[in-house]
Amino acid sequence: MRLSTIQKDRALGAIIASAAGDALGAPYEFQAPLPTDADVVLRPGGPWELGEWTDDTAMAVPILRALAEGRRLDEEATLDALVAEWAGWRRGAKDVGVQIGRVLGTIRSLTAADARRAARILHEQTGRSAGNGTLMRTAPVALAFLDEQPGTEDRLAAAARAISDLTHFDPEAGDACVLWSLAIRHAILTGELDLRGQLARIPADRRDVWAGRIDDAERRMPWDFPKNGWVVQALQAAWSAIVHADTLEQRLVLAVRCGNDTDTVAAIAGALAGAVHGVTALPFRWRRHLHGWAGEGRVGTHLDLQQWAVLAMGRGRADAKGWPSAARFPVGVDQTLLRHPLDEGVWLGDLAALDHLPAGVDAVVSLCRVGTEQVRVPASEHHLVWIVDQDGANADVDGVLTDAADAVATFREEGCTVLVHCFEARSRTSAVAAAYAVRHLGAAPSGALEAVSGALPNYGPERFLVDAVRRLTPAGGAR
Repeated sequence: MRLSTIQKDRALGAIIASAAGDALGAPYEFQAPLPTDADVVLRPGGPWELGEWTDDTAMAVPILRALAEGRRLDEEATLDALVAEWAGWRRGAKDVGVQIGRVLGTIRSLTAADARRAARILHEQTGRSAGNGTLMRTAPVALAFLDEQPGTEDRLAAAARAISDLTHFDPEAGDACVLWSLAIRHAILTGELDLRGQLARIPADRRDVWAGRIDDAERRMPWDFPKNGWVVQALQAAWSAIVHADTLEQRLVLAVRCGNDTDTVAAIAGALAGAVHGVTALPFRWRRHLHGWAGEGRVGTHLDLQQWAVLAMGRGRADAKGWPSAARFPVGVDQTLLRHPLDEGVWLGDLAALDHLPAGVDAVVSLCRVGTEQVRVPASEHHLVWIVDQDGANADVDGVLTDAADAVATFREEGCTVLVHCFEARSRTSAVAAAYAVRHLGAAPSGALEAVSGALPNYGPERFLVDAVRRLTPAGGAR
């Protein structure tokens, strides 16, 4: 199945919004619920750095990377590899859930079979093993099953349960992963939230119980489920946050307000809410600092998550032009590079401009595909905007333009000199340069467009982008 650009946007959202929820909730973990007038902000806290993801995303990364490498989740060898990666991560991790730590700490052969055995023994010893540690990592599973061939949903349900079973013997943990993974797939493909519609793929004798739990979550607020270390209440708190808010940002904040296992509930909520809203609905201020354990002794960033997610959707294969894993993309013959007509601290250019950055440029806003080695600034100073230069191909063109313009303003407020570029400095660069002038430089839309048109030799924004610029309003902090 060929995914639309909007569906790809939503698939990226499932991954990156989950990591953002994780990092957003990390400094609030194991605290009382937050009152509605208390700010929820991305910040460091406890052992976690600013934007650092925790065990929730760390355990999802090997699943995502396996898909990015073209491996199948219904093969035992892939499950063996997941167990081995998790065991290696556990040895140096800042934090590991009690149940997962006990399971991974007792296996000897680092195989899926040994992990399932350890999970069963722990359940028999304690009588309980339905922690939330499987639901927190299930977001990538859906990306392997986005086709519409007969039986795809059944194969997704089986894969979600099999990965859950590696560390959690209790079938309720598997049920939760099946429901959430299927709902993520449905959201990516349709843009709709539908948790109840997935009940048919859990055992018949447990469907009514889960239906009642979903009903309960919709009647109550996230903080009404204080035992959210239990997979059932973690799902209920996440679903409550989703149904009681409207935007992706609001849903993640409401999830963090639940208290106790805040990072996990927000990661769970982010996976499904991100699959509805898409990555373009995730504010740059949350996305830019994302980082954490990525396997193989390295730290990953939001750009890595995006690359792996795109490869996962392609079943491990880059497209004909090498996206997203090519080191470089070819540039045009001519080069455009000039200052923004209303702010000398902003440069406007094309893809070739990346090879000729003026001295002092220390932040980049990319509006087209770039190679992994083509942008030479840190990931936190690089905003790779998911915007398509085609009418109807963007989930929320107004929101994307606003976020890109605000990213430029954020960099400028931090003292950075910024390059804004697309492939040929024609349409997208023109639109974002004008959007920045409207929102942050006090220009009227017509004046902003006129100023940019007089500066850019290839000026030619698509009509839908011009219309979006004309709809913009100044930001509250316009200067």
